[in-house]
Amino acid sequence: MTKKISVAIAGNIGVGKSTLTRLIADHFNWTPFYEAVDDNPYLADFYDDMRRWSFHSQIFFLSRRLRLLRHIVNHPQSVVQDRTIYEDAEVFARNLHERGNMTARDFQVYRGLYEEYIQFLPTPDLVIYLKASIPTLLERIRRRGRDFEQEVSPLYLQQLNELYNAWIDDFTLCPVLVLPADDLDFVRSNDDFLAIAQRIEEKLREPARAFT
Repeated sequence: MTKKISVAIAGNIGVGKSTLTRLIADHFNWTPFYEAVDDNPYLADFYDDMRRWSFHSQIFFLSRRLRLLRHIVNHPQSVVQDRTIYEDAEVFARNLHERGNMTARDFQVYRGLYEEYIQFLPTPDLVIYLKASIPTLLERIRRRGRDFEQEVSPLYLQQLNELYNAWIDDFTLCPVLVLPADDLDFVRSNDDFLAIAQRIEEKLREPARAFT
């Protein structure tokens, strides 16, 4: 793999995206780009009152994601990205709207911005989807200890999981590698991580085909 590679990691809250991003970056000597979470000024308020703060929080994430993608495009070396712009819209914003936590007007404005922007954005060479059950997500959220996440409900995570699965089933912009995160402990098991690294190499070496 001598050309510049762009890989993005997708998955639900707490599934291990940031950790896997770091491990992949170290293993392949790629540059990691992490999601802006801790500096979101709306996030704690959002978890306290989703309907009031959902639009503000999603617009913040969209603006930061676009800034991040500009850096990724201009970066001269291979990169691995923590979360994609697609799941912001297709999973999180859609879930907020469907559950009555984002008004139709706000969702329409948000979708309009998102759909305009992605027309001009390059797609990754590979999206890695970390797929996990609710017990696994809850345990990993508890383990990492972010205060504002500790009250996230299993129902909310299940709603996100359903939208993640629907999104990934229909995603055709680039190849996708689905990893069963319940069965892979890449944090504690080097063998599990090396198996993931091998699958990434194999996926990137597959013959290119058209994506629409």
